[in-house]
Amino acid sequence: MLKLLNKYAQKLVSHGLCLPDTPLVGGVNDRVLWNRKDPRTAELEKIIAGLNINSIILARPVDPFATILDYHCRNSESEFVPEDTETRTFLHSIPVARSLRAEEIVPLLQKRKGCVIEGQGIITTGTVSPEQAFVVFSSIIFSAFVKFFVDYAYALHSGPVDEEAQKLLPQLLAAYERFLPVGPPTELATGPFSAADEIVQAMIEAGQATVDARMVDSFFGNISYFANEHVYISQTGSSLDELAGCIDACPLDNSASTGITASSELVAHRDIYLGGDQRAILHGHPKFSVIMSMLCFEPDCKNRGKCHIRCEKARFIDDIPIIPGEVGTGPRGLSRTLPPAVQGRRGAIVYGHGVFTVGNNDFREAFTSLATIEDACRAAYLQLIGELAAQRE
Repeated sequence: MLKLLNKYAQKLVSHGLCLPDTPLVGGVNDRVLWNRKDPRTAELEKIIAGLNINSIILARPVDPFATILDYHCRNSESEFVPEDTETRTFLHSIPVARSLRAEEIVPLLQKRKGCVIEGQGIITTGTVSPEQAFVVFSSIIFSAFVKFFVDYAYALHSGPVDEEAQKLLPQLLAAYERFLPVGPPTELATGPFSAADEIVQAMIEAGQATVDARMVDSFFGNISYFANEHVYISQTGSSLDELAGCIDACPLDNSASTGITASSELVAHRDIYLGGDQRAILHGHPKFSVIMSMLCFEPDCKNRGKCHIRCEKARFIDDIPIIPGEVGTGPRGLSRTLPPAVQGRRGAIVYGHGVFTVGNNDFREAFTSLATIEDACRAAYLQLIGELAAQRE
């Protein structure tokens, strides 16, 4: 257990989410173990005693995320509700606490997987392993970040603009620049690949590179490669930076049961391959791509509030379409909306969800497209808020 606690404390640091020696990670064995000593463990053990959980994380993230979380706390009575896909399908809402006292925290964590504590950071839990608490922690950071920038753009468009948010914006953008990795991207293997071990190794490298580039947290996102009448795809719930042993080879004729554990987006990947010449697909959740997908100033749209499944407006960032689509294979699922959107293009942005990119031979093209689409979206956001601010003067 102690090894796992240290692993996920270190992952929070290596992902750039926390400073070294700040995450506090606990797990239940024959007794409660901690990755390090901290005076708050006594109160945290009271919280653990009040819940049916296996593990817990308490940490204050780095900026800009800490400042954004504090902002949401100050402007929320009991919770805030981002509208991205991770929140919609996984978090539902993010509760706010004012203290670390067990009598305040336990009722919140009986209903949700994590909450934000004003001035102290995020507390999350896992019922099976610390990995679950880590996933919730990174998801709260992602969703809170997206909500701040989406809300700010809408406020600039239709008002009123919160003065505190306006003052914080330059500081947050500068801190986010510092959060992003510096230096050239990882060199990925050149394809096409045919041998299974080559394919798996290329997928492992591309998954790790995507996490290192901070275009997805380790858990969300997926990756696949098409060869030998098989779709090699990451398993559902797998981490892109830990893909060894978590890749399924799914035959097109369904002659094996590997599709049972494969990513929930297997059908969408398969249909992209069947409709074109692509061999590689990479799906990440870069933040500004998600933010720009959620910004549409059509107040009288009949589908307002259902944008993620019913948007009928043709929207683009450069040549990249923004499309609706739910996770999975339902009548409004990605398996229906994504394959036609990708054909003949570098990729597509799914409303509130993330970016899918393709490569003809290997993951180099898909990885480059993921990065350039995110860069274009960040530039588009800055241009948009600049124009909106100028219109208000």
